[in-house]
Amino acid sequence: MDHPNEFVSRRSDEIPPFLVMDVLERAMDLARCGEDIIHLEVGEPDFDTPANIIQAGIEAMRAGKTHYTPSMGIPQLRKAVAEHYERTYGVNVDPQCVVITSGSSPAILLALAALLDPGCEIILSDPHYACYPNFIRFLGGVPVFVPASPESGFQIHPDDVSKAVTERTRAILINSPSNPTGTVMESERMKRLATLNLPIISDEIYHGLVYEGKEHSVLEFTKNAFVVNGFSKLYAMTGWRLGYVICLPGHVRPIQKMIQNFFISPADFVQWAGVEALTNSSESTGNMRKVFNERRKAMIPRLREIGFQIEVAPTAAFYVLADARRFSTDSYTFAFEILEETGVGVAPGIDFGYNAEGFIRFSYTNSLENILTALDRIELYLKRRFAA
Repeated sequence: MDHPNEFVSRRSDEIPPFLVMDVLERAMDLARCGEDIIHLEVGEPDFDTPANIIQAGIEAMRAGKTHYTPSMGIPQLRKAVAEHYERTYGVNVDPQCVVITSGSSPAILLALAALLDPGCEIILSDPHYACYPNFIRFLGGVPVFVPASPESGFQIHPDDVSKAVTERTRAILINSPSNPTGTVMESERMKRLATLNLPIISDEIYHGLVYEGKEHSVLEFTKNAFVVNGFSKLYAMTGWRLGYVICLPGHVRPIQKMIQNFFISPADFVQWAGVEALTNSSESTGNMRKVFNERRKAMIPRLREIGFQIEVAPTAAFYVLADARRFSTDSYTFAFEILEETGVGVAPGIDFGYNAEGFIRFSYTNSLENILTALDRIELYLKRRFAA
């Protein structure tokens, strides 16, 4: 018997789609029909997981590491995360405050769920990672957007954040290095945000992928923070689904109870692969960072040649958020036009907030040869389109 539509919960019915995935799925449909597709829309490293990490996972499975673990993760990985933050940023992290999750997205969801009651607010920048406001609204919270301009490299300004604070504000959510902009927040801005005496949720998933300057953890400036990180980007482990949140001591037990109820525990053997990643992967990550930087240096000037505007060149992650308003102010339609006409998948700026409308996000998680071919195709299409 078919159920009527009213049996679908309003919460699940109203959650917006992740538009990047809409583009990706259409691109996959075209590829199945024989089209030659080049993917510049998704933020997934095109590298295989380093061999030593794979081997560690295999050895863990063979050793019987295929059962439930403690809900907050194995002690060895929690300790390795704490040591990584001390080694990299000089901050002291209590392993008891490290919670291992099945990817960084659950870590974000758990941190927000530990803070939000219905009607409470989270302040975040516009543009922002596409899923942040969807998480907040799904939990009954209210996202409060602070616009960031292209001229500032899309960095949120502490004075604007201060003006957005109300009695309902529960936290400030930041992401540096940033998706979709590829920019790094200046340390002075992070320091000033820390003086607002609000918890800061810092999504640090792109740490380690910085090509100019240096990234900072929010823990260098305040202990009143939740740090989200994971293994997908820097260690090319997207399919392993492994992340973590470093949380405030008073939130450990609430987060633990949510994991017990909703997730049980992350996969045992995957956590052992994570230990290997944190302790023995500097050569692999260094090589990957070098290749990404070569692609970045090729993509930015080529986009400018084609006619896209980039006020501040990105220096981290693997994205370029380029101003396409001279071509179209409807980034969703424009992205699908590019896909259908050129076979190149790109991400519409509107997915990342109203302040990114008219922009297109290009990802350089593809070979340099494919990137240059893709940009040649886009240039030819735009010349044909505007000549007509």
